[in-house]
Amino acid sequence: MAVRVLLLADTHGPPDPRVARLAACCDLVVHAGDVGPPAWLVELQAELRVVRGNNDRGATWPETAAVALPGGLLVAVHGHRHGPPARRHARLRQAFPEARAVVYGHSHRQVVDTDMLPWVLNPGAGGRVRTHGGPGCLVLVAAETGWRVEAHRFLQAPRRGGGAAAA
Repeated sequence: MAVRVLLLADTHGPPDPRVARLAACCDLVVHAGDVGPPAWLVELQAELRVVRGNNDRGATWPETAAVALPGGLLVAVHGHRHGPPARRHARLRQAFPEARAVVYGHSHRQVVDTDMLPWVLNPGAGGRVRTHGGPGCLVLVAAETGWRVEAHRFLQAPRRGGGAAAA
């Protein structure tokens, strides 16, 4: 039986509604840090695993979480403590060799690196802050027979009051 896991990061507040709707289709939500005000998490109405990001000051979430899934281990970490972007994937693989995949945030850029184990995944920014063209997330489908990743990117929602006529 497959488990669907919504991977989020860098929401800095509530996620984009299109991202949040995907939570209803998933068995678990893993947030890789920079949650923002945590009260919105209850809106997801899903089992949650959350790690602390560099902007989650005062939060009591752990810095790392390991989640046992069918077919392997998913590790979540924010990523800001794992070196500069050019070496981050190598450092994450070195730090968590037992994982099948590592999900991280911090860069606000969506990445699906499945060239070697462990996979290194960044869902991108799931909210409204520094989305680099639009909010995103990943859905990991984990089964004993294999894993796959579905990447989701949405067009940036138009800003209200921007002077454009409503359609």
